[in-house]
Amino acid sequence: MNTLRQAAHEYLAMRRSLGFKLRRVAPRLIDFVTFMEQQQAPYITVPLALAWAKQPADAQLATWAQHLSFVRSFARYRRATDPRTEVPPGELLPFRPKRARPYLYSDREICELLRAAPKLQREGLQPDTYYCLLGLLSVSGMRVGEVRNLQLQDVDLKERVLTIRGAKFGKDRLVPLHPSSCRVLARYLERRQRLWATRPVSNFLFVSSRGNRLDDGDIRRTFYAISRQIGLRGPTDRGGPRLHDLRHRFASLTLLRWYRAGEDPERRLPALATYLGHVHWSDTYWYLSALPGLMREAVSRLERHWEQRP
Repeated sequence: MNTLRQAAHEYLAMRRSLGFKLRRVAPRLIDFVTFMEQQQAPYITVPLALAWAKQPADAQLATWAQHLSFVRSFARYRRATDPRTEVPPGELLPFRPKRARPYLYSDREICELLRAAPKLQREGLQPDTYYCLLGLLSVSGMRVGEVRNLQLQDVDLKERVLTIRGAKFGKDRLVPLHPSSCRVLARYLERRQRLWATRPVSNFLFVSSRGNRLDDGDIRRTFYAISRQIGLRGPTDRGGPRLHDLRHRFASLTLLRWYRAGEDPERRLPALATYLGHVHWSDTYWYLSALPGLMREAVSRLERHWEQRP
């Protein structure tokens, strides 16, 4: 019979083959296996799983619950080959993470963000880079990481489509572009080519002043700076509108347009889920509660349905 460590590596390899990246899971699971070896425990028990999960003692309940969920999933896998394995019950260390409340940008705020980006006190192409990056996020519904990872070969302006490679669960997908977005990207690519014609540069679409892929932290710090300039955040605010909220806005407004056009959002929701790269439709359904206008349209449609009943 395989040892726990061998089983853990097989389990991680199996999950990775299914497209899971496991950046947080893998090191924590190996840490759990090390803990079990120190306890000289040949199989998983609920008390030992709980003892490991509640480390460190001053961590938040959410952290403990996440640790235990890692063990729970592995224990289900391990039980198939070692029936002595105990699977921690789901009600043990229960925790339901709260979704961040989305900020729904107005059209005016989007325009102000885009007007402020070219005024950045940055060298070279950086003002144009952030103008295009923010604009693309606002019109495409893409994740920040997906835009950051775009490479030149992923941009097909002739066919007006972007290719998103290796997104969540390793899936690729196509994102169509409006002709106006293609024109903006074409101008950006021309300026990019002129600036980097005689210097080495990475193949990523959006690059830093050194020619490397944009740093995720720098993207967010720049966004916060622009947000403060236009009044979306106060000078000392630690919270406020997020880049990811641009994705919420795209999804919510798409659903709102379907309602107002008299279309059936439930039938078209799979298309939106695929477009956004959602694995579960429930992730897309959540947007139904994110925009007050959506709720009004849904209630209005329900009222008309009941009025038409015999």
